[in-house]
Amino acid sequence: HRNPELSTVEFKTAARVAKELRAVGFVVTEGVGGTGVVALMRNGPGPMVMMRADMDGLPVEERSGLPNASKVKQKSPITGRDVPVMHACGHDVHMTSLIGTARRMAQLKDRWSGTLMLIGQPAEERVLGARMMMRDHLWERFGRPDYVLAFHVWCGGEAGKLSVSDGSPYAGADTVDIIVHGVGAHGASPHRGKDPVVLGAQIVLALQTLVSRELPPRDPGVITVGSFHAGTKHNIIPDRAVLQLTVRNTSQETRKLLLDGIKRIAVNLGRAAGLPEDKLPEVKVSEGCPPTINDAKLARRLRKLWTEKMGPDAIMDDEFVAKHSKGMGAEDFPFFTTDPPIRSVYFQVGGTPKADIEAEAAGGPKVPSHHSPIFKISPEPAVTTGVEATVLALLDLMKP
Repeated sequence: HRNPELSTVEFKTAARVAKELRAVGFVVTEGVGGTGVVALMRNGPGPMVMMRADMDGLPVEERSGLPNASKVKQKSPITGRDVPVMHACGHDVHMTSLIGTARRMAQLKDRWSGTLMLIGQPAEERVLGARMMMRDHLWERFGRPDYVLAFHVWCGGEAGKLSVSDGSPYAGADTVDIIVHGVGAHGASPHRGKDPVVLGAQIVLALQTLVSRELPPRDPGVITVGSFHAGTKHNIIPDRAVLQLTVRNTSQETRKLLLDGIKRIAVNLGRAAGLPEDKLPEVKVSEGCPPTINDAKLARRLRKLWTEKMGPDAIMDDEFVAKHSKGMGAEDFPFFTTDPPIRSVYFQVGGTPKADIEAEAAGGPKVPSHHSPIFKISPEPAVTTGVEATVLALLDLMKP
C-alpha cells in the first residue's frame, strides 16, 4: 500500500510480485504486455486455471490517515508531470491475496492436479492491461486456461464476506467523442452562421431519450456527457463543439442499440439544423471493453462451495448487494474471457468493517468510496478471505 505505481509503469510492483511467486516455486515470466507478470506451476495432468490480480495505483493524493499511507510521487506517463500516487481501489489487496494464494497452493500440491496460472496485470485503471497482455500472445505463449478467476475488494461490503453473481458484475464501457461542426459568426449576427453550441445542446438532451425511451426498462444502460467544449469568447459563435461521452451496458445488444442511437441522433439533428452532408456531426467510438459476464453455472457452483466450506454467514445477502451496488463500473477482465470464450467468475470480497457499514446505514459517516483520497480497506479480513475463497475454488476446479 505504501509504494503504489501508475498504470503501465508498475516496474517495482511487478518485480516484487514476480519475486514472491518465484520464491514458492512458480516459473515466472516478466514484461508480458508491458509490465505484466505470468507465473506457472505445473502439477501433473488436469485443467489449467488462471487467477488474475491487477497491480496499478491511481493519481490520487492519499489522505486516509493510515500509518502506511502512500507518500509516493511518480512521473505520469500521460502528462509527464510528477503526481501523487495511491492504491485507492484496492489493487494492493488483490496482489497480496494472489501471493497468499500462491503460497498456499504450493503447500497443497498433493490436493490438486493441473496447471495453475497466476497473472499480475498492469493498467487496469486505464482499461489497457488485459488487452496489452493478450496482444502479447498470452495464450499462444503460455497456454489457454480452462477457467479464469478474479476478484475485487469492495468498500460497500462487510470485510470477510463474499459476493458472487451469476449475471454481470461489471458493465461494458465505450468512450465516444462527438465533433459538432458549425459555421462561425459574430454573436450579434447568429443568422450568418450555424451555431454548434445550440446543436450540441440539442444532441445532449436528445441522447437522454435513448435510455429512457428506446432501451427496455429492465435492461440497464448509461449515457453520460462528461464534457462539452466550444468557443473562446462571449460574442463569437464558434465553428466547432466537442462532446465527450461514456456509454455503459451489460450486453452486446444494449451496446449496439446505444451506439447506433448516438450516431443516428447526432447525424440527423445535424441535418435538421441545415448542415450540408460534409459538415454533419462526427461520432468517434474508441475501443472500449465488453461487460463482465460470469458463467452462471460456475458461479452457482462456487457459491455453493463457499457456503459449505466457509459457512452461510460468509456470503453477503443478495438484497444488500443489490441495494448497494447500483453503479455501472467497468473492468478490462473480459479481454481474457470473451475471445475465445472461457468459463470465468469475477467475485467480490468485502473490505469495510461491519461497524462502519452499520454506522452509515444509521445516518453516520459515509464509507469512503473507491478512488477517494480517504479510501481504506481492512486488510487482514479482506486478504485472508480473498486467499481462502480463491484456494477453495482452485482446489475444487483442479481435483486430482
